[in-house]
Amino acid sequence: MINNFKKLYNYGLKDKVIEELESNYNNYYLGRVVVEQKGLYKVITEKGEINSRISGKLNFEGHQRSNYPAVGDWVVLDREDYRAGEAIIHGIISRGSKLSRKAAGVKSDEQIIAANIDKVFICMALNGDFNLRRLERYTTIVWDSGATPVIVLTKSDLCEDLEMRVTEVKNISLGIEVFNISSLTGDGISNVIDYIKTGETVAFIGSSGVGKSTLVNALLGYNRQDTKEVRESDSKGRHTTTYRELILIPSGGVIIDTPGMRELQLLNNIEGVEDSFKDISNIAKDCKFYDCNHKSEPGCAVKRAIEEGIITGERLENYFKLKKEAEYMERKMNKALASENKKQWVKISKEAKRNKKKK
Repeated sequence: MINNFKKLYNYGLKDKVIEELESNYNNYYLGRVVVEQKGLYKVITEKGEINSRISGKLNFEGHQRSNYPAVGDWVVLDREDYRAGEAIIHGIISRGSKLSRKAAGVKSDEQIIAANIDKVFICMALNGDFNLRRLERYTTIVWDSGATPVIVLTKSDLCEDLEMRVTEVKNISLGIEVFNISSLTGDGISNVIDYIKTGETVAFIGSSGVGKSTLVNALLGYNRQDTKEVRESDSKGRHTTTYRELILIPSGGVIIDTPGMRELQLLNNIEGVEDSFKDISNIAKDCKFYDCNHKSEPGCAVKRAIEEGIITGERLENYFKLKKEAEYMERKMNKALASENKKQWVKISKEAKRNKKKK
């Protein structure tokens, strides 16, 4: 085996990645994508960072955006240093998890935000950015990714009713760890640092200007990224991070900072919806009818829970909305996949006929 791993373990390398490399890619090197910009990939290897491009074969076979490398991916390279120029990426190791959303536009392409992540820190500011319905959307996507969601409530120094806000979040986030921090005073930062273990990969998501980059700077111990504070009246925030990047932190583990996102469009995240609304699913077990729609049926335990103040009507409506959106995207993506498979079979058939005529 030509690889002797040491540095990459600090970047989250796991044994199953090595096993796939050894089984499928003899005489190749391993690296992890640190930055991706317009088809050029910065990859960390045992020898350091190297600029890389995908091979022609990989480019030809990549019919969808999700088939190309993303930040956090483990990739197979033909070299691990610059002695012979840029590296060529010949393969992508199977992803252990992936945080995805619908790509912008009318097509139902999947855009991978980060790959092979263990935890996702959902950052939401305790000022004008505070929005429980958006938080439910975020947790839905994270549960579906295969990673563990963690909620980080930032700018606690600006919140006059902190205890009430934290309680509201915990009421809709069953089984999710919740931190509240202030980058200005430093309150709660050490708790976040301690929660990131050596060898773990943590991604940060949230709206622009909520304090993700400020938190990243605190984790690193120096100001690596410029930040711009958000005015109390500025609910839209200001962009501070412009691209996704994987960063090694001194306390152990790696983090992936992402550009601010006001909205995340779901893909086929049906399981993620159910995980994010476990309270409703658990209550629904007591409904009189097993196929209760929680609208006007008699003996509906969910409607009774709303009347008793256990859950809110807004939470139920958002559950319906996200479930409908996920089911629609599942149908749309299945249709697109069937169409793509048909095109590929037609292409293969034509190629076979041409080869037969040549013989």
